[in-house]
Amino acid sequence: MKELMIILVERWGYLGVLFLIAVENIFPPIPSEVILTFSGFLTTYTAMGKWGVIWAATAGSLIGALVLYGVGRACSAERLERLLNGRLGKALHFNGDEVRSAFAWFNEKGRNTVLICRCIPILRSLISIPAGMAGMKMAIFLPFTVIGSFLWNVILVNLGVIAGGAWEQVVEKTGIFGQVVTWGLVIGVFAGTWALMKRMKRKIT
Repeated sequence: MKELMIILVERWGYLGVLFLIAVENIFPPIPSEVILTFSGFLTTYTAMGKWGVIWAATAGSLIGALVLYGVGRACSAERLERLLNGRLGKALHFNGDEVRSAFAWFNEKGRNTVLICRCIPILRSLISIPAGMAGMKMAIFLPFTVIGSFLWNVILVNLGVIAGGAWEQVVEKTGIFGQVVTWGLVIGVFAGTWALMKRMKRKIT
């Protein structure tokens, strides 16, 4: 996979960066660290410019984010409310009002969440889905997505420029950070499931 990404960037330049980052946003396991740091390295000895790479990556990030935002809109909060107001909700002891409250909070405070998560591996992609489900206004979603993505791209592209031929070492170190985030998400899911089961048990007894 890494070799294919490198070939695409070398052959297609900015367009390759845009395409790969858009795909990376839709399929989070594809590492943007490789794309961005390698592209930063390329700017040290090719006609590609650092800011051209950054803006191409930011455009790709926005395209990918909009696709996942659309997925979230398709799985609208109204559908989730109807689902939880039925048998599933009764089994889990959740209801539509709780979902409505959660999305209301996201619409009020979510802009900062979108901004911060755009700078965190894996979450930088997935955050677009709840934003879509909550019906976050485009006037809020777009600028905060662009700003967060721009900051992430600036950091990694510049790390690639600074590291030069040693750009793969940057990928290894940022990969460790990504693994920490992944394990944090796994632990969070298990902790949330455990808390939910405890809550259900208390209500049953």
